[in-house]
Parts: sequence; structure tokens; C-alpha cells
Amino acid sequence: MTMRMKQCVFCSQNVQIIDYRNVEVLRRFVSGQAKIVDPRHTGVCAKHQRELSKSIKRARTMGLLPFVRH
Repeated sequence: MTMRMKQCVFCSQNVQIIDYRNVEVLRRFVSGQAKIVDPRHTGVCAKHQRELSKSIKRARTMGLLPFVRH
């Protein structure tokens, strides 16, 4: 059984900047407990994972995303 590598969503769509105001996109990369999902599960490359985590943290600070879910 061969393991298939996932391609980065942002690289395939040629996204340069991940906007913190685009909450719909950011919610796809946050778990049910409001934790940032591991790049092994999402298939995001290291460059975009760093930018994604920055955007999620910025959106949390601005009040667009929750810090925790109960």
C-alpha cells in the first residue's frame, strides 16, 4: 500500500497571502476544539502552514475566531 502525498491547497490555487479576515477558509484548518490542525492531516506545505497559523492567531485576537470551544 503506497501512501499518497497531499498537495498544498494554497500552492495549487496559487495563493500568495492568507487573509485573516477570510474566516470560512480559516475554519477548515481549525479542529472542533478550536485547535490549529496539524499539516500532516491537512496537507499544507510548511510555508503556508506558518502563514496560516499567523492568520488564525490574528483572527482570534480580532475576535473573528474563538480561542476555545466548550
